[in-house]
Amino acid sequence: MSRKKLTHFDEGGNARMVDVAAKDVTERTAVARATVTMKAATVKLIATKKAAKGDVLAVAQLAGIMAAKKTPELIPLCHPLSLSSVDVKLSIDSKRNAVDIEATCKLKGRTGVEMEALTAASVAALTVYDMCKSVDRGMVISDVKLLHKSGGKSGTFNAR
Repeated sequence: MSRKKLTHFDEGGNARMVDVAAKDVTERTAVARATVTMKAATVKLIATKKAAKGDVLAVAQLAGIMAAKKTPELIPLCHPLSLSSVDVKLSIDSKRNAVDIEATCKLKGRTGVEMEALTAASVAALTVYDMCKSVDRGMVISDVKLLHKSGGKSGTFNAR
C-alpha cells in the first residue's frame, strides 16, 4: 500500500499552497451535508416562517451560496475558484426535529470543490442556528461531511 503524504506542507514542514498548474482541467463536483437538530417548536417556527428574523431556510440558503464563493478567504491555502454552480438545499424533517442541508458545488478546473461544498453546508447550518438561537440555544449542528466528489486524478468518492 502506498503511503499518501499531506500536500499542504513542503519538505521542511512549512505550509504552502499546492501548485495545480500541471493538473488537467476536468469537470469537478462535490456534495456535502450538515444537519441541525432542534426542539419541535423551533422546527414549527421555521416551517411556518414565523421566526423573528424571517424566512430561516431562504436566508440560510443564500448564506451557504455566499460562503461557497468566499471559501478561499476563510480556509487558508484554498485556491480561489471560478465556481460554475452552487446549489444549497434545506429540508425540514419533523420526525427528527431537524433541518438537513445539502450543498453541491461544480466547476471545470484543476482542483476540487470539496472545501466549497463543506463550507456552504456549514455556514448554512450556522445561519439556521443564528436565526433561531433566541428560542432554542440547545440546537446541535452535526454530521457535517462530504457525501460525494468526482473529477480529477483521484476519481470519484462516495461516502458510505
